[in-house]
This record gives sequence, structure tokens and C-alpha cells, in this order.
Amino acid sequence: MVRNPISQSDVFPFRELGILENTMKNTFKTYVLLAFMGGLFIAVGSIWGMTGAIIGAVLGVLLVGISYWFSDKLAIRSARAVLAERSEYPQYYEIMEELTAKADMPMPKLYITPEEQPNAFATGRNPNNAAVAVTRGLINHLNWKEIRGVLAHELMHIRNRDILIGSVAAAVAMAITLIARLVFWGALLFGGRDSRGGGNLIGALIMMILAPIAAMMIQAAISRTREFKADRTAAQLIDDGEPLASGLEKLAFASGRIPAEVSQEQASHYIVNPLSAQARGGGGGGFASIFSTHPPIQERIRRLRSDEWR
Repeated sequence: MVRNPISQSDVFPFRELGILENTMKNTFKTYVLLAFMGGLFIAVGSIWGMTGAIIGAVLGVLLVGISYWFSDKLAIRSARAVLAERSEYPQYYEIMEELTAKADMPMPKLYITPEEQPNAFATGRNPNNAAVAVTRGLINHLNWKEIRGVLAHELMHIRNRDILIGSVAAAVAMAITLIARLVFWGALLFGGRDSRGGGNLIGALIMMILAPIAAMMIQAAISRTREFKADRTAAQLIDDGEPLASGLEKLAFASGRIPAEVSQEQASHYIVNPLSAQARGGGGGGFASIFSTHPPIQERIRRLRSDEWR
């Protein structure tokens, strides 16, 4: 499909929203996270001396590079997503072409995941290398006006450069968890060879328990504020907060009832927490909300319907 000509007055005025400033902040945060992840591998490797530090540095550089260059492919593969065919999902393409034209942005690749739970996410390192994925459940449970609101939200994540920092944060969370396990098994296998073996094992066990908690807190701190911003700018893009608010209501209802096969590290990518059903089944809430990567859904809906986004 060829886009209809769009006048300059129809293009969304991003400069008025401080998009450039937000982009610079997210870029800086991304580099800090990447540096932190690389340094973490070196620090842990140094426990085994200079050789360990060198091995840690090599692993850190590899993981940093993979996190930056292949974050979109990792997220898409994790979600078991496939490219959406225009012939099968023409409205999906038409909406995204209309929104990207209005936003003056490149067209992202469009994917479909097999999940029955309605949800969506965006990924990629920049607007020129971005992808949007929606679940089959989203197509089946929402009308196209609501889907347009959801897609506008995901497109704003791309514009705001949220997707790279979110992907890197997920990689850091996985790295921290991996390192904790390596330290634990290293202490278990080799820690008993000297008098400090018992202490090493206890310390490694504590690290294995606390490291994933720290990883979740890092993701939560990064993810919450960007959801509010994506909601606000999406409503401004389509000049209406109701489609996204109505869509969020349906997504929140379904996410608490339809389980999803999504890893904990990748859950922060989605517009609503896809693991809500599992969390409720396991007694989530209260203290567990500290680690939530998404702000309260009712607050998001309230802001969209109270015209705070204008």
C-alpha cells in the first residue's frame, strides 16, 4: 500500500514534547547499563584472579554487543513471533502506516505471536531497526479502534527510545541472574578446597537469592515511568485517550485470567504485565508490587480518561 500524502500540519509536533531530551536521557541510561553489565562480568571474573577477569571481560563484551545489536531478534525469538502477512492482517498494516506517517517515523517490522493472552510489545535499538509484535489474543479480543490505541503506545516507545533501554535492562537482569548461578556453582564445586570454602558457599548462596531481586528492581525502576510517557504521547498522537484506556481495561482483565508463556526478564517489554495470572495464582500483590515493572493499570486508565495527557 502506498501512503496517502500527509501535510506538515498533520505531522505530530514531537519537538514540543521534549522528545530529543528524553532520547538523550535514555541513550545515557543505556550506556550506563551496558557499562555496568560489562563491569559486573569483570568484577566477578576477578574472583578467580587475572585469568578470570580476562574471561569475564570477554564474556561481558560479547553480552554487551549482543544486547545492543540483537536485542530485537532476542525479544522476537523469545516471544516465538513470526512476521505478520499483509494479506492476513491488512488492518494491522494500514493502522501502522497511518500512525508512522503522522509521527514521521520509519515503518517498523510487524509480528504476530501465538499467545492467546491479548498483549503487545515493541523492540529494537532505534526507530530504523524496530519491530512491533502483537499477540493473536490482541487481534481476537480487542476491536481495531482499541488496537490502534495500543499500536500508538508501542510506536511511542520506539520514538521515545524506550525499547533499547528496556531490552538492555532485560539483558542486565538475565546477566545478573546468570552470574549469581555461576558464582554459586563455582563455590559449590571449588569452594571447599580451602578453609574459606564454607564461607564462600554461604556467600554465593546469598548472592544467588538476592541477585535476581536486584535485577527485578533495576527493571522495575526503568520500566514504570516510560509506560506513563508512552500512554500520554500515544493519546496525543491520535488525539484521543479513550481507545487506549478501553484497550488497557480489556488487556488487564485478560492478563489476570489467561496465562502466557513469557520469561520474567522479557515481561517488562509488554504493554501490560503478561504474568499477572501467574502472579495472582502465587499470591502476588503487596510486597510483590515493589518489583512490578508496570505502573498500576487503573492509574494509567484514569490519566487517559481525565485528559491529563493533553
